[in-house]
Formats: sequence, C-alpha cells, structure tokens
Amino acid sequence: MRQEPTAAKFCGRMVWNNTVLPQNYHKITVEIFLQMDYNVYIIHLKEYRVMEEMRKMGNMEMEKEKSEKLIYVADDEPHIRDLIRSFLEKDGYAVEAFENGDDLFKAFMVKKCDLVMLDIMMPGTSGLEICTKIRQISDVPIIILTARDSDADYVAGITLGSDDYFTKPVSPMQLVMRVRAIFRRIEMDKKIPANQLLTYSDIEINLASKIASHTKSGEQIQLTPNEFNLIVYLMENQNRAVSREELLDKIWGFAADVETRVADDTVKRLRKKISQTDLIIDTVWGFGFRLKEREK
Repeated sequence: MRQEPTAAKFCGRMVWNNTVLPQNYHKITVEIFLQMDYNVYIIHLKEYRVMEEMRKMGNMEMEKEKSEKLIYVADDEPHIRDLIRSFLEKDGYAVEAFENGDDLFKAFMVKKCDLVMLDIMMPGTSGLEICTKIRQISDVPIIILTARDSDADYVAGITLGSDDYFTKPVSPMQLVMRVRAIFRRIEMDKKIPANQLLTYSDIEINLASKIASHTKSGEQIQLTPNEFNLIVYLMENQNRAVSREELLDKIWGFAADVETRVADDTVKRLRKKISQTDLIIDTVWGFGFRLKEREK
C-alpha cells in the first residue's frame, strides 16, 4: 500500500514522514518532494545529504569555477524541472529553467549557456528538434531527458548530437555528477595537442578530432561521447586492469557508492562496435576491465 507523505514542523525544523530535514533544506525542494512517492523522496533525500557533504568538502576554487557556468533546463513537468534546478544550484551552478524547448531556444539565441538539458516530450517543439537546432549553431554540451526508455530514443538523441541521455525518473545526484564530468572533460580537451594520437592493436584514436579508426579497413568507428571517453581511458591505461569504480569516477563523475550499471552497459555497446577489430575488452571478474589483443 502506498505510503502518503505528510509534512509538519518540529522545533522550527521541517519534518516529512517522520524524517527531520536539514535546516538549510530549500523550501522549494520540500514542496517538490511533497508531490513525490515516498520511496522516491527517500532516495532523493539521501542524495541531497551526500551532495551536502560533498559541497562541504569542496574548495573555493571549484565553487568559483562552477559559479561561472550557466545551465539551461527545459522540462514541462514543474516538480522535475525545479528538482533538477535545486540540485544544480546547490552544487554551485547558475540555472535558468524553462517549461518548453522553444523558450529555451529563444533564450539561447540571446545568451549562450555552458550546458543544455532537454526533455524529449514537451509542448511545442520536441527536445530532439531543439537539440538539432542548437547543434547547428553551437557545440554546447546537451543532455537529453526522457520518460521513454527505448533504444530508438537513445540512438536518436546521440545521433542528433547530444552528449548524454538520462531516463526518468532521473537521479539528481547522478545528473549533477555527469554535469561535473562533462565540464571536466571540456577542460581536459583544451589541453590536447591537435595531432595527438593513441594507438592500440588496429585501432587509432585522434584525441583532438575525437575520431576512432580501424587501421586495417581505414573505416571510422562511430562512437558516442561516453564510448569514446571509455576506450580512450582504457587505451591510456592499457598496461593494467581498470576497476568499475575508477571508470565511474573518471568517465561519468559518479561517486563510488552510486549503484549503476552504466559502465557495463557502455562496455557492452563498445564491444559490438569493435567486434571486427583485433582489440577486445576483457572482463576482470569482480573488478573491472582491461584491453587485450584478439588471439590469432
């Protein structure tokens, strides 16, 4: 039976379902949680507390860096839109939220932002169409949000130029971690020489142009941003096994205690794309992955 949420005051503190919320908890966040299923609320409350601890451990230089980043969010569901904004602002980013993609695009044409989050199904122009319009004029990072967990939507989003794809219900903490990872990757890319190449077996990676090629056939290997970052990291660490926790931290920016199969799922897709090459991604049981050459 579904447990109905209740809110009350206790010694000046907000209490929700017998749980005392932190004193600095955003009023808007409490209002958002009151619209949620109790179990979803508990998950996000735990995430909030983790985010609060991470914020306390952060240094002033990181906070200054984040405060210079502007993020646009478009979602027609107010509680999701406000929840995402609340977590991003808590992490130090400036956020402007819109109830549809058309309003976001109008704002983007007036003032460019540093990252865009788009829901697919919105009134007016769809998120995928807005993604296409933005990608025609800018290489700003784009994250797609959708309630439909389908391969067709994923492929469409990545093909149209989005950098990542999240299925609702979205974990705000994972979303924030991904935003951090995207900005960290952008800063790292600025330091890459134009002609820097990585080679392992019969695969060659141009780090500047982000092109992966099969040297024997001369054909390019079409990779998503996450697949590209994954194979680059494995090639840079080709002499050792890399743990799942390390990949989650370095590629996705997830904390070690976040439960997700994103690394395994990305490896699975990457294996299919390099199946015609001599390179294989070997599973190290109970640990992670390492690169190997296919036995001839």
